[in-house]
Amino acid sequence: MTQPVRSYVHGTGDVPLLDLTLGQLLEQTAARHGDRPALIVRHQGTRWSYRDLDEAASRFAAGLRALGLERGDRIGIWSPNNTEWVVTQFGAAKAGLILVNINPAYRLLELEYCLNKVGCRALILAAAFKSSDYLGMIRELAPELGTRTTFARLPELRHLIVIGAEAPADMRRFEDVAALATPALLAEIAALGPTLQFDDPVNIQFTSGTTGAPKGATLSHHNIVNNGFFIGERMRLTPADRLCIPVPLYHCFGMVLGNLACVTHGAAMVYPGEGFDPKAVLETVEAERCTGLHGVPTMFIAELDHPEFRRYDLASLRTGIMAGSPCPMEIMTRCVNEMNLREITIAYGMTETSPVSFQSATDTPTALRVGTVGTIMPYIEVKIVDAAGQIVPVGIQGELLTRGYSVMLGYWGDEDRSKEAIDAAGWMHTGDLATLDADGYCRITGRIKDMIIRGGENIYPREIEEFLYSHPKIQDVQVIGVPDPKYGEEICAWICLKPGEAMEAEDVRAFCQGRIAHYKIPRHIRFVEEFPMTVTGKIQKFAMREAMAAEFA
Repeated sequence: MTQPVRSYVHGTGDVPLLDLTLGQLLEQTAARHGDRPALIVRHQGTRWSYRDLDEAASRFAAGLRALGLERGDRIGIWSPNNTEWVVTQFGAAKAGLILVNINPAYRLLELEYCLNKVGCRALILAAAFKSSDYLGMIRELAPELGTRTTFARLPELRHLIVIGAEAPADMRRFEDVAALATPALLAEIAALGPTLQFDDPVNIQFTSGTTGAPKGATLSHHNIVNNGFFIGERMRLTPADRLCIPVPLYHCFGMVLGNLACVTHGAAMVYPGEGFDPKAVLETVEAERCTGLHGVPTMFIAELDHPEFRRYDLASLRTGIMAGSPCPMEIMTRCVNEMNLREITIAYGMTETSPVSFQSATDTPTALRVGTVGTIMPYIEVKIVDAAGQIVPVGIQGELLTRGYSVMLGYWGDEDRSKEAIDAAGWMHTGDLATLDADGYCRITGRIKDMIIRGGENIYPREIEEFLYSHPKIQDVQVIGVPDPKYGEEICAWICLKPGEAMEAEDVRAFCQGRIAHYKIPRHIRFVEEFPMTVTGKIQKFAMREAMAAEFA
């Protein structure tokens, strides 16, 4: 790493970039560590070796080919964490398909938008999860099910594949797709592998957009295989490690910082449940002798504060990643002292950069682990620039820009927004404010566009505002993030009603329920006559945040 005078760093490495697709990576790991544990899913009883996982991925890939899916087709997955998610991640890649991650919390409008934006040909879905009736929602979007094979609201969709023992007659079971594999189709998948290129797109992840509609960040094999590898290097992962992954797989945290960090190092992926439950995490760490644990700060807080925390033996723990929002010093100290996570690391990035650009090391002093997001990752460049695009001196705040192998291919089907995000020189404009110190440690100091980070979920106010505008009684609305001790930030909506109209806060929440993801529903709602504005008519969101802080105080 260079010693910066200006706010520019580039990472160097002892190991060259990997020139592998996801399928080749899994096959290589299975060849080296075939009998070692690869996937342990506690709630399903799955205990697979790397050889088992590779074979399951190949069979599923062959089954997808049997359905007529072709190289480059998009296939969505709408499910919580389970065995099938991992099989799909690698099976779709082996078949040359592009996996589209759909947030399990998404509801009708979000699901319809995402499937149509990228033209999904198939959707793999769980039957239900928590309060989400996935089968019910898909029937609402596709009422023609059972009578036709095409759907008016989902014109590109052809196949629905249900995870679980039971599936309606008009859909396929996940197991039945794998059963379609024949020796000829398996041979076809094996022959396809060498023709796939590591620069091919392999994954689309939707990120909230400042203009309301989510953007499909398109990632290549090269992006995520290498990011997963260097993340695992920072954690000092080996085939002897077992990583507990309670974070969601639809997000980069689960599928890259979790799955790919493990697969690139022959370590075991361990899932304690479909979704996060602190007791299940503690039980899993003890029972499986996990050496690593991932989570956002709120997850670690929930584990530490669980009433039965002292019952569990966590002596096997060593490392892991805390990311998603800033970590308080007290929580980091407790993780080290009470959970034995003496080598836990902090990571920073964004979906569009695969995602990690900075990560602390296993021996980074605690104060730097809490106060910074670590140092630059290998083969990645970062510069901090002012409003004019000039690199600022060390210690001066500016916007963080990233360049290197990790930068996405672009936003799917959105050339204009891709060009806004990635400039002509290849720099990804993150929108985050940051500083670099003389030792190369990065501090994230704010967000240019008021993004809200609630418990690790990135939420753009504009998306919620545009949804609330559709209510017939609402004239104007502004959404801000306000401090919250549990989630870091919570959502607050200031609402101006149309003349003569009346609403209660619960009416607003009821309007949101089932139509947008639960984590986007405002917790704090205030009805106002007007918003604070500048003399030129610009909304002063900072003044709104100050008013809420004074109210809470």
